[in-house]
Amino acid sequence: MHHRLLVTGGLGFIGSAFVRLSLADRPDLAITVLDAMTYAGNPANLAAVAGDSRYRFVKGDICDRQAVDEAIGDGVDAIVNFAAETHVDRSILEPEAFLRTDILGTHVLLEAVRRHQIARYLQVSTDEVYGHVAKGSSVEGDTLAPRSPYAASKAGGDLQVLAYYTTYGTPVLVTRGSNTYGPYQYPEKLIPLFVTNLLDDQTVPVYGDGLQIRDWLHVDDHARGIRHVLERGELGEVYNIGGGNGRTNKAITTELLTQTGRKWETHVKHVEDRAGHDRRYSLDCTKAAALGWTPQVDFAAGLAATVSWYRENTSWWRPLKSGEFKAYYERQYANR
Repeated sequence: MHHRLLVTGGLGFIGSAFVRLSLADRPDLAITVLDAMTYAGNPANLAAVAGDSRYRFVKGDICDRQAVDEAIGDGVDAIVNFAAETHVDRSILEPEAFLRTDILGTHVLLEAVRRHQIARYLQVSTDEVYGHVAKGSSVEGDTLAPRSPYAASKAGGDLQVLAYYTTYGTPVLVTRGSNTYGPYQYPEKLIPLFVTNLLDDQTVPVYGDGLQIRDWLHVDDHARGIRHVLERGELGEVYNIGGGNGRTNKAITTELLTQTGRKWETHVKHVEDRAGHDRRYSLDCTKAAALGWTPQVDFAAGLAATVSWYRENTSWWRPLKSGEFKAYYERQYANR
């Protein structure tokens, strides 16, 4: 059982959920968060634990060895690496940032694990490293076939992690999660973007025919899955963490239109499809289930609760959709 964790990228969407749930469930746990506070790292995501004596924050980049050492301090039992550039569209516009954080940053952390003799390191990854899955579901031993700069950078990080296990015996684990949704998600991803646009009576951009299929996983289930693997997983292994909720983007859009009282004819704008857009993802989660983890949040209920959260927390997301986000949004969609 681990008592002192370093959580990198802990101000982000999934990382902050992991921190909130872990501190709530484990009174004996202390967590240090290391976060570079990029556009997606929001201190408001951890406002609920900011006054907790078991929580410590260090501002810093995982590519910076000195910042990593400062965050480790007198020692930690395990590192959970959520820190990453994560948005596919941004990776197409600016791929170099993804290589730096997702590959070089992972290397810096792995070296810190060796230097400080940390007991466990868990790399949080994505189902996108498997690439398009025409039928069936990806298992952990499948060949990686990333098709975007983002997916390639995450695959590169995974391969480093597993190579360190083979070469140095570094105590590592990898989780690969499916598309995640829930509260506190930066509004560039499909569900929070569409919900917030629709709540503001704006159109939403549907890529191509909208029939791309994604497997949706609630953020709390994802966080619980990561914690489960950290505590019970076998070192050197990869574990898929999926929701089992395959839906087309069109179906998700239709449901969000219904929940916000908008109509397809007036609030949907079809745009040119993303370059190299994978058609389908699907995960086989047998290995994680064997550890005792299964998702708990019903998708329909989870999606409705997510819409309600954004409706009730406009003060969280409206400030985010100005400035940097507005410039990105115009750059991304103006000519599509």
